[in-house]
Amino acid sequence: MFVVRRSTHNPILSPKREHPWEALATFNPSVVMGDDGVMRMYYRAFANPAALVAPFAPQSTIGLAESRDGIHFERSRQVVTPVEEWEAFGCEDPRATVIDGVTYLTYTALGGYPYGADNIRAAIAISRDGETFTERHLLTPFNAKAFVLFPEKVGGKYAAMLSVNTDRPPSGIALALADTIEDFWNIEFWNAWYSEWQNRTLDLTRSAEDHVEAGAVPILTDKGWLFFYSYIEHYFGGGKRVFAIEAALLDRDDPRKVIGRTYPLLVPEEIYERYGVEPDIVFPTSILENADGTISIFYGAADTTVARATVRKDDLLAAIDGTAKTFTRATENPILTPIPENEFESRLVFNPAAIDLDGSVHILYRAMGADNTSVVGYARSKDGIHIDERHPTPAYSPRVDFEAKKGHPNGNSGCEDPRAVVIDGRIYMTYTAYDGVNAPKGAVSSIAVDDFLHKRFDAWSTPYLVTPDYVDDKDLALLPKKTADGFLLYHRIASRICADILSDLESGKRVNKCIEIMGPREGMWDSEKVGIAAPPLQVPEGWLMLYHGVSARKHYRVGAALLDPSRTTVLARTADPVFEPIEPYETEGEIPNVVFPCGAVVRDDTLFLYYGGADTVIGVATASLSTIRAALTLTPASPVVASAVAA
Repeated sequence: MFVVRRSTHNPILSPKREHPWEALATFNPSVVMGDDGVMRMYYRAFANPAALVAPFAPQSTIGLAESRDGIHFERSRQVVTPVEEWEAFGCEDPRATVIDGVTYLTYTALGGYPYGADNIRAAIAISRDGETFTERHLLTPFNAKAFVLFPEKVGGKYAAMLSVNTDRPPSGIALALADTIEDFWNIEFWNAWYSEWQNRTLDLTRSAEDHVEAGAVPILTDKGWLFFYSYIEHYFGGGKRVFAIEAALLDRDDPRKVIGRTYPLLVPEEIYERYGVEPDIVFPTSILENADGTISIFYGAADTTVARATVRKDDLLAAIDGTAKTFTRATENPILTPIPENEFESRLVFNPAAIDLDGSVHILYRAMGADNTSVVGYARSKDGIHIDERHPTPAYSPRVDFEAKKGHPNGNSGCEDPRAVVIDGRIYMTYTAYDGVNAPKGAVSSIAVDDFLHKRFDAWSTPYLVTPDYVDDKDLALLPKKTADGFLLYHRIASRICADILSDLESGKRVNKCIEIMGPREGMWDSEKVGIAAPPLQVPEGWLMLYHGVSARKHYRVGAALLDPSRTTVLARTADPVFEPIEPYETEGEIPNVVFPCGAVVRDDTLFLYYGGADTVIGVATASLSTIRAALTLTPASPVVASAVAA
């Protein structure tokens, strides 16, 4: 579990109109730390075409700026401009590696116009002082980009990764090993290497339609080489291209072997990433390890500016190599399964709410029988895992017109996916009301805690709708604490989580606006839609929101986000899922590949997550609340003194 945090100073480098050579764009940087504590950023500078004298004059050159804090870069000047015929039309996308005090700056050389596979190749410039480049060579005689030199030898050899045939597929990222650094600008070396380049590639693509390009110079860790790269969905497939930043862990002795990799960890979301010379691009070209245990990711945004993000190294590595498991499933899972002899729950039991009252966890779960009518069942557990009591009849059933079946007699309808909170001595249950014909709507009912504990389920109040008609509105959860203005309701409209205030929960008022909390992230594991899971939990830093995210392949996973004390602003959001379908009871069932939690309970520092598996059974998983808090905050979390507000 890890969080990628964009710098609040982004973009950290922008075009300067007073410098014609970088007036249009400054992007795709490479940052190295000098012995003097000064960071040197080499970056692609894009000139304003109007300022150029000759037609087809080189628009791309390489600039250099300096910084002591990694945020404020100054003293911009050109350091690499076209000199040779093979780079006459531009020098692009530098990667800098310092070896034995020498700066090797690799870049993409444009040797003709119009640009094409025959005139786009990799080149290198060399400097002894990091500023004056007195030597340069053409590297590849074939089409290549994104040439990355390793900062130290691998198995006694100089190592490099490069993107081969990016403009004439099949393409890929491949590993090259050389006895001497000079071999990398020896044409005979490359002719021999290129004849077998496809046997030297890294296995990083998930689809033949997708494309990968080498990103930053890798960092050597105690687990292997940490490598950031660009992953582009639908690059060759004709669909919308989605640029993402991913990371992989490579074997120390054979970097061609991929130990593990992330989901996309950063996609274009911010304005400076969505709009620019080439919109909707994030492109990682540099990483730097910081003294505080974080890694800075420097990337080009929309081919226009330079941006920076950070991630905790240990969190990232643990997620990549699989040693980090945020949640641990109970060995007793599934803890609830259908009971064939109970008509109301003979087919399916799933998507449970949970509240901690009177020394027991009380579970309100969605149940379906042969007629596919959703009702709410009841079970109780003292330890949160083993079921001590299960009610033989529904605790809640459809009772009003807006949830009565109107479609096919065996079509879906009823009261779906309950969430429950305790406020001022009453249990408020929100759920999705569906009649099988009209759009699903959000409803609420309540019951006194005393009536609930004594199983007087006929005491539930008459439900009423809280969301508008004709709007697909699901996944309702109340904040388990009244605000100054009343009750804060989270719900999902279409694909996004919204929040609304209701002054009361008795008069029949409905929400009439939507404060957007978060939405899906294109190209990531939650790319299709997101919805709140359990009601938020209060933590010292604000509110912990667990949410479900749906991928393009319809897999349901769980993420975590931290809301500020106002309860509507996301302070941090996990880049990777904290829980996902793995076990057979989660991957196989009514709806395969689903984990769908609606309830969470905190005891001491243990968070119990109650979820539906494959829309068929119910499971529970546990996690350290402190661990989740630590991942979502910038500083280590302090111990939780008391349980969070009951969910």
